[in-house]
Parts: sequence; structure tokens; C-alpha cells
Amino acid sequence: MTFPQPTRRRFLQGGVAALGVSPLLNSTALAGLDTNSFASRVFHASHFGPFEAVVKDGTLININTVPELDAQPTEMLMYGIKDRTYDKSRIDYPMVRKSYLENWESGDTKPELRGKEPYVRVDWETAFSLTAKALLDTASNHGNEAIFSSSYGGWANAGNFRPNVMQGRLLNLIGGCTNTQGDWSAGASQICLPRVIGDMEVYSAQTAWEVIRDNTEVFVLVGCDPIKNNRIEYTVADHQMSGPWAQIRDNGCQFVSINPQRTPSDEYLNADWVSIVPNTDVALFSAMAFHVLDKGLEDREYLDKYTVGSDKWIAYIKGETDETPKTPEWAAAITGIDADKIRELAELMATKKTEIAGAWSLQRAQHGEMTHWAIVNFSALCGQIGKPGQGVGFSWHYGSGGMPASGKSTPTGLSQGRNWVKGICPASRITEMLENPGAEFIYNGMTGTYPDVKMIYNAGNNFMSHQQDTNRLIRALEKVETIVSVDVWWTAATRWADIVLPACSTLERDDISVGGTYSNDKVYAMKQVIEPVGESMSDYHICEGLADKLGLWAQFTDSLDLIDHIEAAYNRSGAAQHTSFEEFWEKGYALQEVPEEARNWTRHGDFYTDPVETPLHTSSGKIEMFCEEIAGFDIDDCPGMPVWMEKHEYLGNAKEGQLHVVSPHPWYRLHSQMDQSETLRELYKIEGREPVRVNTQDAADRGIENGDLVELYNDRGTIIVGAILSDDIMPGVVSVYEGGWPSLDSKGRCNSGLVNFLTSTQRSSGLSQATTANTVLCSMRKCEDPEGPNMAYEKPEIIEDYELSEIDEELLGLDRVASITELLLADATPGEKIFYERCTVCHGPREASHFTQNQWKGITPSMFPRAGLDENEATLVMEFLMENSSDAP
Repeated sequence: MTFPQPTRRRFLQGGVAALGVSPLLNSTALAGLDTNSFASRVFHASHFGPFEAVVKDGTLININTVPELDAQPTEMLMYGIKDRTYDKSRIDYPMVRKSYLENWESGDTKPELRGKEPYVRVDWETAFSLTAKALLDTASNHGNEAIFSSSYGGWANAGNFRPNVMQGRLLNLIGGCTNTQGDWSAGASQICLPRVIGDMEVYSAQTAWEVIRDNTEVFVLVGCDPIKNNRIEYTVADHQMSGPWAQIRDNGCQFVSINPQRTPSDEYLNADWVSIVPNTDVALFSAMAFHVLDKGLEDREYLDKYTVGSDKWIAYIKGETDETPKTPEWAAAITGIDADKIRELAELMATKKTEIAGAWSLQRAQHGEMTHWAIVNFSALCGQIGKPGQGVGFSWHYGSGGMPASGKSTPTGLSQGRNWVKGICPASRITEMLENPGAEFIYNGMTGTYPDVKMIYNAGNNFMSHQQDTNRLIRALEKVETIVSVDVWWTAATRWADIVLPACSTLERDDISVGGTYSNDKVYAMKQVIEPVGESMSDYHICEGLADKLGLWAQFTDSLDLIDHIEAAYNRSGAAQHTSFEEFWEKGYALQEVPEEARNWTRHGDFYTDPVETPLHTSSGKIEMFCEEIAGFDIDDCPGMPVWMEKHEYLGNAKEGQLHVVSPHPWYRLHSQMDQSETLRELYKIEGREPVRVNTQDAADRGIENGDLVELYNDRGTIIVGAILSDDIMPGVVSVYEGGWPSLDSKGRCNSGLVNFLTSTQRSSGLSQATTANTVLCSMRKCEDPEGPNMAYEKPEIIEDYELSEIDEELLGLDRVASITELLLADATPGEKIFYERCTVCHGPREASHFTQNQWKGITPSMFPRAGLDENEATLVMEFLMENSSDAP
């Protein structure tokens, strides 16, 4: 077989690099001012920050930071981007697993050999043909619900034309697929908190930092590590909160950190570290509430005016409903925090102007819905929510939370269109779905049925690294007939695929993004820096090629080139009102002014000022300390108020020698992104494996020394990691970064240290079905027989010279598309069309029926501005949502 670049389609005739690469004029980086250096500097932007790429002879040779746009560039930007662009883990060509390629006609593709046998290099024509046939076979033989998209969220890159959106647009043109709903980041609270406090909260703007600086006396970090986690962002990180955090600290604010381990934020902010047994925060806040009530420090007037259900929760706290008063002594036995310390914390928070910052990680646990809710109830008990510099915030650690918001619309790219498949799979239930087709499940108060999945289409998502209990997932995947994975690198999600389509990195095509998830004060050009590596193509052009194969090229592209879509996206942003696209594209960015009043904004401030005119989007319009709606679902693991419930595995019921594993976000990665960067790995890996933070005494008890390779193991799997000994993690707890790339040795151990070989598929609750990645126990021993180096970053075995006959197009049955596409969106209302075109690219549901009316009311105030909707458009969309929500009359 020969491998010429495909040229049959118009879009492939140089289309990927149609604009070419040109030097950046008006260079902003200081290095660009050197008059004797060459001028090829191209502006680009990433999850890790904006930058100027230095190009010589068509090769990326350096990354220049842009000081006025990025307050504190990280090593991920300066080293990681260049490393991974040319890393050996790049997927250079389309690939098909050997047995799948040999037997695609008969169907005997031997799925049990995924992850074990070699891949065959093929041309794009073959890859498109096999992918198109698999899509149509699945839709025709089993229905579109049998096609499953694991490409949720869109963290693959910072651009608007990211893989999940492009894939969604393509698949919806042929009738759609089963999607995930919710996410791993904050799956429990995004379902619970809208009913409690009228907003997702976890993806919402925080009180402006100047308000915190000028008013807050005590800032409590509960599992929250903003100094580390703000290093990356869903859009383009700009690290603008690094200076403000120092100002808040230096203005006399007292920081308290409640966490099983001391964090970089604790060091930077001089926080008082209070160690706590993982997963026991509800017990702590319940006991603090007991002490506040015991001392008469509660704000009864606030409770009466701003809350409902406080009497039922207070009765629980006092032990009137279960004969167990939630005293500090009761909580001390659960949390590991001394009772006197609990009393001290309670009085401090109740008598001082206190802001409580809860991390997303708190609710990635069994009964995770309870944790943020308990924090809300405690703050409400003290009468603090909505007051300047006080209350709760559940996104201080993300997206430069605290930066004032511009309120301007941001660029919106191509719509995904309508998905005719209404069924979903909760994001962390993929394994359960594959194992139990036809089984019923409850999610967000609604009953769903798991589809019988025959095909998985995965684009830009390393689901094999973030799904829990990886060994169980690998076994479950054997019943799937076809797995297609679109990626830039040989991640875990590609190593267990049948068809692998090589995407290029964002440096190899054009895109557009924004700076500041919450501030939205910058629009960035992501200009093509270099030509695509190998035969890789952008996600847009891959989907365009498949659309062309299916006879849907015009519908997918609207007969426009990618740059036309980018310009249209920009023109829908607020920046277009004062800066032309041409000027923006040349310079590389445009600013969006932040109004002065945004600097004085307090979260829930309008509600506190006038709860009648500006009620919360809850059933009562108030803070629901007891929620009748949730109670009415009668879910045994999610009652109608936050109560302490023992976990199925935690230190409170651990066997002798067992340890609790927590898996925080890495310092030098974005989940699994950047794991292949050799420069970054040298900074923290131990003998090429993930580090594990171990208490000094726990290590001594097991004969483990600093730098030793150790095994963490339970009945789900075993991982090999490198020991980092520390007194800044409590005894009984070990900490392993999530997101590592896996590599199995001959004994089935993950020789790389992916923590999800240990984690459990236990659900958070029947309300949200969210992940419980931080509810896990393991044992630990020194590794006496590690096998060779970690092979996670090596390419799999590839056959380059395989001879295969050209595929007969008659066997593909491409004419089946016509019968599927005739009526799509023909009867859509104006509001429905706008919703699918503009509002289905972020964390919100992609179907109106997946949220209640109040949940939609809670998310649309932040969703509509980002989608750039004017007042009339917003009204039309809201009418559509209200008429089609899960509880519509």
C-alpha cells in the first residue's frame, strides 16, 4: 500500500494550511524586540497561557511569553508545549488495528486483542471509509443510540473548534448518538446545588477579589488549592489572580486550610493547616454548626429571611431526629480533628467575616452532594451568604475565580445541531453502561435506560485515563464492535481503539479562544504556527472529510472554509464592536473592557440586598437548607438535607494497614495533558513513574525510603509509583496525581502509576451518578520487582508495509445517509435552532429535557452572555427551554 496525501476532496487541496504561516507583526513579547533576530513569531494561545511561537525554517524552536497578557507563565507553557509538539508519542498517520483491518467485512475483528496487537498504517481514504461504514452500520442495525460519544467537555484544547463540538456537529447530521451528561469535575454538585442555592456554583464567577481584600477577615480553603489549580484553564489561562491572592494575604486576611495534606496555596497564603480524614467534611461542618447553635452564635433573622428548611436541619444537628447530637466530640472521632479545634474553628468562622472556598474535589466522593451543601448550610446559619467578603464560593481554585467579569459575549463557533438521541449516560457510568445494556438508572430525578452500545467515537478525550476502575473498563470494552479515537498523541484512549485518526495540534491550524473563564476580558487568535506533523489534520478537517465521505460536506461546512467560521465566531463577540477581525487577527488578541461596577460585585449580593425582587432559582426562591424536591425523590443515598453518611471505604472502616488514596490535579499537567513532556517529567517523576506523597511514619512502618518504587494495590488493580516522603500529609493518607498515562507490565500492574487502576466505580448517589474517585482505600508495599522502564510514552507496534486491496465503495452502503437526514431540524422553532446553534458548547446540558425549569433559570444568566444572545434571542431560547424542560407542564 502507498501513502500519498489524499487530494480528491476540495477541502484537502491545501485546505488545512490555507492561510500559511506568517510572521507576527506588532510582536508583544520582549524577545521579539531584538532587532538582530529573525522575525518569525506567531501568536497563539492554549490552556496554559497565550504566547508567541518562534519559528525557524518551518520548525517551532521556542516559546516566548507575553507579560502583559500572562501574569505568571508556567513550565507547561515554556517547556511542555514545545516538547509535546514533536514528541515521539505523536500519531503521524491514520492507523487501524490489525485484526480489525483484516476482518472488517466478516465482523470477526477480535476486540479482545485491543491494547495488545499492532496497528497498521493506512491512508486517509481507508480510514474514512471504515469509519463511515461503522457509523452507518451501527445506526442502521442498532439505532443511533448504539453510537456512544465519550468526547464530553472539550478539554482537548482551548479553541472554539475543539474536537467534541466538531464531532457532535458531524454525528448529529446523521441522527446523533448517545452522549454523556454531567462531568468528572463537579458532577455531584452541578446537579444538587441548583436546587439548594439556585445555581451550579461550581462553574460560576466568584466575588470580585477587591471585595475580598477589603472585607474578608477569614478565608477558609476546604480542599481548595487555587495557587496550583489556576495554572490551567478550560479556555486560555492568564494567571491574573496570582498578584491579587498576595494582596489579600498581605492585607491581613487569615487563611485556614482544611485538607488531608498541606498544599502550595497553604504555603503561599500562610494558611493554618488543619488535617482532616478524607471524605469527612460533612461531619466537621455539622459539628461546627452544633457549636454555633450551642453558643447562640447563629443568625436567626437571616435564617428566617433568606432560607427554608433550617428547622429540619437544625433538628438533625442537635440529634433530635436520630438521637445523635453532632457534637465536636462526635466529629472528632470521625474527622481526626480535635474537638477543641472544631470549637475554635466554629467560633472563628461565626464571629469573623468569613469566605469559605470549597474545592470540586470534595464532591468527588460517595455522597458527594452532601459536602458543598453542608458548607452552604453552615455559612447560612452564620448569616453570611451574600454579604461583601463573606459566604461561599466553589470555584475559587479555577479559571482565575475572583477576577471581575467583563460581561461581554465571547466568540461562539459552529453549532452541534440537534441530537435526535435523547438518552444519555452519566459521565462516570460508562463502564456500568457497557456492562448493563437495557438497565434503568436514575439521574437528576429522571429515569433513563442504558443503550446497547456497539460503537464508541472518541475525539480529543482520554477517557481511558479518567474513567474509574480501568481494568473493569478494559473488560467491558470487549463487547463494543468498533472504537474510533481521534487524537494528537498515543494516549490510553487510542491504544485501545480500532481506528485511530491523527489530529494535528492547535499549533498546526487556526482557531480562536478567550482569556479568563469568568473574566472573559480577552479574545485570542490561535494562529497556525507550523505545518501539520505527518499526515495529521485538524479536528474540523477530519470531520469535514468524514462528512464528505457521507455526502454531507455542504451541511457540515455551510460551504465555508474554517477561517470564515473563525471570523464569524469573532464577530459574535463583544470585541468585534471596537476591533475589526483583520486588526484582531494581525495583533493576536483583543481586549474586552471590564466595567467598574464588576470590581465591587459580591456573589449572591443581589439576593441578600433584596430576596423578593431577586430571588434564587430554587423552588422557594431561598436557600434550601432542607430541600423538599430532593427529599421527594426518596433516594436512599441522597436525603433532603446534608447529613453524615459513612462511606463504603474510608479510614473509618479500613482494614489494618490500609491507606486512603486521594488523587489531586497535577502541578505540571492538565489532567493527562503534558504527561509525555520529557522536560516536565524530569521535574517530578521518579524512575519514570508518578510520584506518591507518603507520610514519613507510614513509610517507615513499611520499610520505604524516599525515592523507592512502591506498589499501591487493592482488589481492583495495582500501580507502581515513586515514594515522596513528607510530614505535610496526614498519616493514613497517600496522594497520587490523577491523569497519568498507563502502561501495563507482564503482571498486569500499571507500570506508569495511573491512579484509576485503584479507584472505584461506586456512584456518588442516585441523584447525580457522579464519580467517587476520592473514596478509595489501598495497601502499600515496596516494589521488589519493577519491570524495565515505563513504556507509556512509546508508540505501539506499527506495521508500515502492510499490503491491502483498495476498499470497494459498494460495500460501504453510503446511500443509507439520505433516509436519515431528510427531516433533521425541519420542524425546529426559532428558539430551538438558536439553542442548538449557540448554547450547546459548554458545561450545560445539550438537551432541554435534561434540566428542570429552575436548573435552566440558574445556569442561563451565565450561559446566555457567553453565547452572545441578544434580549430577543435569549427570550426565544428561554421559551424553548421552559416548554421542553424535564418538569415542563
